[in-house]
Amino acid sequence: MLDPREIRENTSFIEEGLNRRGLNVDLNSLRSHSKRLKELEQKRSNLQAEANAIGKEVGNQIRAGNEPNSNTVSLLKNKGNEIKAEVTVIEEEEKALAKSIKDQILHYPNIPYSDCPNGKNANDNIQVRTWGKPLKGEGYKEHWEIAEELCLLDTERSVRIAKSRFVTLLNQGAKLERSLINFMLDVHTSKGYTEVLPPVLVNTASLKGSGQLPKFAEESFRCSEDDLWLTPTAEVPLTSLHRDEIIPFENLPIKYVAYSPCFRREAGSYGKDTRGLIRLHQFNKVELYWFVDRANSREAYKQITADAEAILQALGLPYRVMELCTGDLGFSASSTHDLEVWLPGANAYREISSCSICDDFQARRSSIRTKKGNQTQLVHTLNASGLAIGRTMAAILENGQQSDGSVKIPEALVPYFGQALLKPNQA
Repeated sequence: MLDPREIRENTSFIEEGLNRRGLNVDLNSLRSHSKRLKELEQKRSNLQAEANAIGKEVGNQIRAGNEPNSNTVSLLKNKGNEIKAEVTVIEEEEKALAKSIKDQILHYPNIPYSDCPNGKNANDNIQVRTWGKPLKGEGYKEHWEIAEELCLLDTERSVRIAKSRFVTLLNQGAKLERSLINFMLDVHTSKGYTEVLPPVLVNTASLKGSGQLPKFAEESFRCSEDDLWLTPTAEVPLTSLHRDEIIPFENLPIKYVAYSPCFRREAGSYGKDTRGLIRLHQFNKVELYWFVDRANSREAYKQITADAEAILQALGLPYRVMELCTGDLGFSASSTHDLEVWLPGANAYREISSCSICDDFQARRSSIRTKKGNQTQLVHTLNASGLAIGRTMAAILENGQQSDGSVKIPEALVPYFGQALLKPNQA
């Protein structure tokens, strides 16, 4: 959530930041409301101080010998009661105004960093670096073709079970998915991440805290009879692990890694990647999440990105790092680097991880703070996919495909999968 004080005192900076995201907003009304709220808070505080002083004076008068029902004491009490009544009225106005301001601010995304490249959409993203040598040429199959030939998945029966854009993994496909999850968790925990297995169902407060609501309500699956939603990413429950908490400063940074199934409606994406494992309503993902002191968040951003890259490197999968432009940033991010893995069958790079720094945007929405000396301040949060499992499987199938129809398993994954080749007669 944006800082109400910044909106009040530095309105042009906020407007400019939102404009860089492609939002043409006028914050004058919101600024006026914020100023009015500040005035009410100050007025209430002054009145409460006056009421406290009157209460003390009443006690002094009685100790000095005046009767509790004397004219002097009664006048003081009446004045105190009048002030309390006025405070009650102000508090009601404060409450309504604060809710109105918060409801408006919740719809605004985070402000991009000044060095975040300007742009309208993914076409304006900037390639930062590449790793590995992409396989290019004729004759490479797409992952869904390979998976069907090896009987790794079933989409037709999945439609019968649920609807389109769900998949059932079978035999060696299910084993490969499980192997990837365990491999990624082991790699990350060996680097100091604490493993978490969070709830799959999350409440509205958790989605608001991470920035998924109210903007992405149509993208999410909701349980109609409960205040619960199917989580779109483990980022949501991981953010809320410390919601409304003050984290001891000596505990920072906190680094979590979590496997979770994820659920997204993918509204507006129909016609895109309709076959295979790239764009599903349900998919598995390993998520990295950091809570850090604001002074160290930029360095943490480099490290969390490197940790996600390390999985691709260990699996020998060529990829590139893209810096997202302002028009393609996620709602909560100040800056994002996407990792895009090379798929030779599709002859294209496809996103497999988003590594984002959110500054105090999520922490403010979720009231997550730390106490540094005598100062209580919001923490900074970062997240990265480490990695999306289905897309990793797709990359392994396409990059490991052999002329005889088998698929070579990356060496680092062999101890988990149990064999070096995925062969047609073993599927």
